[in-house]
Amino acid sequence: MDSLCPPESIYNLIPADTKVPAKPSRYVSIFKTAVKNDLQKGKTACKTMGPAKIELPSPKDFLQKHSKVPKLPPSDKKLEKPQRKKPPVPSRNDHPIMGIQSGKNFINTNAADVIMGVAKKPKALYVDKRTGDRHGLEYSGLIPKYINKKDYGITPQYICKRNEEVKKVQEEYDNYVQENLKRAAMKRLSDEERDSVLQGLKKNWEEVHKEFQSLSVFIDSLPKRIRKQRLEAEMKQLEHDIGVIEKHKVIYIANK
Repeated sequence: MDSLCPPESIYNLIPADTKVPAKPSRYVSIFKTAVKNDLQKGKTACKTMGPAKIELPSPKDFLQKHSKVPKLPPSDKKLEKPQRKKPPVPSRNDHPIMGIQSGKNFINTNAADVIMGVAKKPKALYVDKRTGDRHGLEYSGLIPKYINKKDYGITPQYICKRNEEVKKVQEEYDNYVQENLKRAAMKRLSDEERDSVLQGLKKNWEEVHKEFQSLSVFIDSLPKRIRKQRLEAEMKQLEHDIGVIEKHKVIYIANK
């Protein structure tokens, strides 16, 4: 029974009189042919097939040691060969001179040198530890070595020259300061000058007082009030100056 049944399909569910819409055609680019032709232009037949037509390197041009290490340009300076400090080694063909004998008696000569020679003085040493570490006494600072020099305790010449220059500069500076102090020093007024200044201040006070006495009795305007205040201030200042000069007999004036 199962074999006689038709196979299931989604189209069996659609009524027979219904029209199925046609399937749209696949999109094809209009530049397909141009792109295909451009790709074919860059290819040549058998380019990647068969043996490569490249010249093989020669076996003689093999890679040598240190061939790729950069080399410095040749220098203009000529290298001087170092002088030999020792005589060259004799070759194997050189033979020493044989058969030479000397009539010198080395035993007697050495004995005479020892007898006639001056005995060596022992080297001065000092021991700084109980284990017996010995050191030279000359450079230890225990021997008065430098105080026995002729120029010991004498000031060096360059220090004397420097001290003279410093002293000269200090004297010039002191003179400059003294001149400035003299210029800025205060001048003392003599008795005649003090009396003349005092008489002048009193005369000015009398003139201002006379002008003040001539003011009107009624101060009924602003200019009159301002004039009265100005005259009062001038009289007050003159009275203060006269009192200061009369109080001090010695007066100093600073030089500007």
